[in-house]
Amino acid sequence: MSKGAIGCGVLVLIALALAATGVGSYNRLVELEEGVDGAWSQVENVYQRRADLIPNLVATVKGAADFEQETLTKVVEARAKVGQVSFDEAPDAEQLAQFEAAQSQLSSALSRLLVVVERYPELKATDAFRDLQAQLEGTENRITVERKRFNDATLAYNKTRRRFPTILLANIMGFDDKPYFEATEGAETPPKVEL
Repeated sequence: MSKGAIGCGVLVLIALALAATGVGSYNRLVELEEGVDGAWSQVENVYQRRADLIPNLVATVKGAADFEQETLTKVVEARAKVGQVSFDEAPDAEQLAQFEAAQSQLSSALSRLLVVVERYPELKATDAFRDLQAQLEGTENRITVERKRFNDATLAYNKTRRRFPTILLANIMGFDDKPYFEATEGAETPPKVEL
């Protein structure tokens, strides 16, 4: 066997190894990206659950005499804004910021509503209100869990994407970093409620 044939054989083996590594890296990135998109779908799902509970909460609260209409209006408006921000796949950093801002406004409006409700013991005593409040609390816990799962999926994707030599393929094939949910500004201090 000649040296040229051995050299060609070695080059072919190297090319096959590189191709196999490239295909494996590509498939892994696709799998992880789908995991991020699936986790994002669950985040949207639990936020939608919260949005679906709000009309029932508002209707229950409206039954209370002399209830602050302005607070109810803010909740309804915030829910409408949330409905305008949705994505087909996991959002980029700018879209995620828009989503978080809309959700934050809704959370703030709901918090104000629940504080105002404290003034109405007859409302707090109704089974419908207690049930809705419990469902909202449970939904808030689900939101926290799903946001964590989304961040875990994003972490796995970003770590794999940034490893060498996968990063070379990722840059060529358009696999960009995914953003994380982060604490909103001011989350480290409890909100002040002024009535």
